[in-house]
Amino acid sequence: MADDLFILIAYNSIMKKPRPQGGNVEKQIARRIARKRGDVFLRADFSNIGGYDQVGRALRDLVRKGSLIKIGLGLYARARPSFLGGKPTPMNGLRTLKEGLQRLGVETGPSRADLAYNSGRSEQVPTGRVVALRGKRTSSDRL
Repeated sequence: MADDLFILIAYNSIMKKPRPQGGNVEKQIARRIARKRGDVFLRADFSNIGGYDQVGRALRDLVRKGSLIKIGLGLYARARPSFLGGKPTPMNGLRTLKEGLQRLGVETGPSRADLAYNSGRSEQVPTGRVVALRGKRTSSDRL
C-alpha cells in the first residue's frame, strides 16, 4: 500500500507540466496590446490575465521598456521613441489624450480657439494643444 502511494505521488509530480516562470503575464499583456486597435488601455483591460499586483508589475515593466507610457491613474498609452530625445512619447499626441478621456467617460469637444477659427471669427490658427471638456467638472475629479 505504501509503495503504491509513493508511485502515485512520484507519477503526479513527474507528469505535471512546469509553469513558465517570469514574464508570462507581461508577455500576455504585450500580445493583447499588439492586437488591440486603440492606443489607450485601462488597467482593468488586463484584469483577467492575472492578479491586480501581477498586472501592475507587468505594466510597470512595459513602461520601463518604453513600449507603454503612463498617462493617468490606471491609464496607459502605446508609446514610441521621441524624435528629439529618444524618450517614450504617446503615439498620436493629443489624440491619445482625447481617447484616454473618452475611455474614462469624459466628453471632449473643440476648444474656444478651434470654434472661433472654424466659424471665421478669428484668423489665428489654433495650436491644437487644448482640449475642451464638456459637462460639469470639479476640482476633485481625477483625470
